[in-house]
Amino acid sequence: MTTIQAQAPPAQARARRRPKPAHRDNRIAFLMLAPALVLLGIFVLWPLVYAWYVSFFNWSFYTESVFVGLRNFRQVLADPVFWASIGRGLRFSVIVVPAILILAFVFANLVKAMGQRMGTLLKVSIYIPTVISGVIASIVFVLIYEYRQGLLNWLIGLVGFENQPWLGSASTALLALTAPAIWLGLGLASLIMLAGLLDIPESYYESAELDGANWWQRTVFITIPLMRNIGLYLLVTCFVATIQQYELPLIMTSGGPVQSTLLPNLHIFLRFTNDDTVGYSIAAALLLFVVLGGLSAVIFRVINSEKAVDA
Repeated sequence: MTTIQAQAPPAQARARRRPKPAHRDNRIAFLMLAPALVLLGIFVLWPLVYAWYVSFFNWSFYTESVFVGLRNFRQVLADPVFWASIGRGLRFSVIVVPAILILAFVFANLVKAMGQRMGTLLKVSIYIPTVISGVIASIVFVLIYEYRQGLLNWLIGLVGFENQPWLGSASTALLALTAPAIWLGLGLASLIMLAGLLDIPESYYESAELDGANWWQRTVFITIPLMRNIGLYLLVTCFVATIQQYELPLIMTSGGPVQSTLLPNLHIFLRFTNDDTVGYSIAAALLLFVVLGGLSAVIFRVINSEKAVDA
């Protein structure tokens, strides 16, 4: 007796096949990321591409732009003022960034050690500068540094020192800008540090304390290693934000005296306001982008972030 097995047509067999779960998950993930990718393309990639395009022209808002090739880049690379502003920004960052990280770590530990009420009050107090406009902070510190009636000169006068032109001297102007920069950046960094501290299990500290470890040993061997990722993130973001500081030097000193507070973004802005050097300013901004990207990569390389990833 012959057994006849019915076979489904190939078309029907293909119709019954379901997509593999991995492929379906990839499609769902792409659909969820699509809005963010579209916004990224509109607000980040397209402006960047257009900036590169403009940098090859002698751009003008009033006359027809002329293609000049790499001339703008050659002018920027040969401009000692541009490189001096970057060096000045690096010196500014060397003071501001470590101060923010150290103070944020200290305040985060204080908040964690306090009770709920006092900890909440301290968190609010630390975060207040973050929501204050940089313009307002600049005005407040200009009044603090004022030569005749400023708070700082009044305080040093109490101990017998003479009034100092904090913003009027090339030797002290850049240093005077570090205080408001630290004050403005401290709040958010402290809250991020606090979140990292609270994420560390208390059992680690309890075990170390049972083994006789003091506060310093617990901090060095437990807290700092487990917060290495957060420290790296804050180091890079604070460095990039500090070297690109714009409002403080513009409002407090206008880049002076004798360009002692002329940071990179302020230099680029001043060139952009001149219709003859718009192309130069765009080329300078792109070169600054490359420099900051390279320095950030060096920071990641030096700290060796691969070993900082939590298991």
